[in-house]
Amino acid sequence: MTQHNRPNPDDRSDNAEKLKEMVQNTLENIEAAEETMVFSNDKEKEAIKRKNERRNDSIDSMRSEIKDESNQN
Repeated sequence: MTQHNRPNPDDRSDNAEKLKEMVQNTLENIEAAEETMVFSNDKEKEAIKRKNERRNDSIDSMRSEIKDESNQN
């Protein structure tokens, strides 16, 4: 029995919506991390700050991609 692997069609119709949800989730993660800083030592606070900086960079990238997706439609 031979199986033929066919690639799934490129359905990008909901990419912008998925990206918007990812941005919202990331913003919530940033907020939660900032709340935990109250209970963190200096080393942990620095790690949280660095991680949140990376999260903000990701948000910028996702927003740019949302804009690109919106222009595609």
